[in-house]
Amino acid sequence: MRRREFFKVVGGAAVVWPLSAYAQQTERIRRIGVLSGTAGGQETQDRMAAFQQRLQQLGWIDGRNVHIDQRVWAGDLALARRYAAELVALAPDVILAGGGTSLRYLVQATSTLPIVFANVPDPVGSGQVKSLARPGGNATGFTQFEYSLSAKWLDLLKQIAPNLTRVAVLRDAAITPGIGQFAVIQSVASSLNVEVSPIDMGDAGEIEHEVSVFARSSNGGLIVTASAWATVHRRPIVALAARHKLPAIYYQRIFVADGGLVSYGPDVIEQFRGAAAYVDRVLKGEKPADLPVQAPTKYELAINLKTAKALGITVAPALLAQANEVIE
Repeated sequence: MRRREFFKVVGGAAVVWPLSAYAQQTERIRRIGVLSGTAGGQETQDRMAAFQQRLQQLGWIDGRNVHIDQRVWAGDLALARRYAAELVALAPDVILAGGGTSLRYLVQATSTLPIVFANVPDPVGSGQVKSLARPGGNATGFTQFEYSLSAKWLDLLKQIAPNLTRVAVLRDAAITPGIGQFAVIQSVASSLNVEVSPIDMGDAGEIEHEVSVFARSSNGGLIVTASAWATVHRRPIVALAARHKLPAIYYQRIFVADGGLVSYGPDVIEQFRGAAAYVDRVLKGEKPADLPVQAPTKYELAINLKTAKALGITVAPALLAQANEVIE
């Protein structure tokens, strides 16, 4: 090769290589914050795995072109507030809120950073979005259920234990969904010949006392409504129902996996996949205010036959046939 041609080739390479290297060095790694309320357990792992798997399918790989900062407050409200502030201070491109409590603290901490939520009950009634069709602010996502679902809990409990005439409803009266869920259950109780009474969540000793008093009379059952408090304390709640021989229905399958009798609720894993798709759209420039809040389209019925046997309950074959999961 002639000397002039050699320098021409090397010179050309010298121009191309730095431009390529510069492009790689300046490609911005996007940042996603995650705030959730439950720690450990296969269910929590499955939710995050589904979220990250869907992100990867959309081209966002943690450690390559996106960085995920996760905080888990595990039932500690003071920690939830602190972690929300920490994530906002990191100024991520978008934050995922897992559950209503996480969302509440995040919207208090920022009115500008985009937030995508999953598994949140009644975001409109709680004042976190303006409407389902047009959220209007900096948050959107996937609502846990519509209040009409609460009526289904009483109906299913009556199917699984037809002799029920009394039902205690464990609810968090400090949050809007706790009030709304009880109101719907109460509205259909008379048509099912059932008397319902609320027990407020909060103090474990008081709950145990009230459930003990309730269980002294026969033909009683228990409905555990959706809340972060119930999720965090699910094992003691399930144990309390078992100790007093109360047929109980819950809002998520994780209660049944931990020994609860029956649950009916949305496919939460699917919500986290949907949240990943919304995060993708936000990262590509869309605004939460323009993305409608979506209601669940898939619900799951789970039954624990081992628990049913311990309670002396024979589950009707027709109900078993409807179940998405039967634990034996």
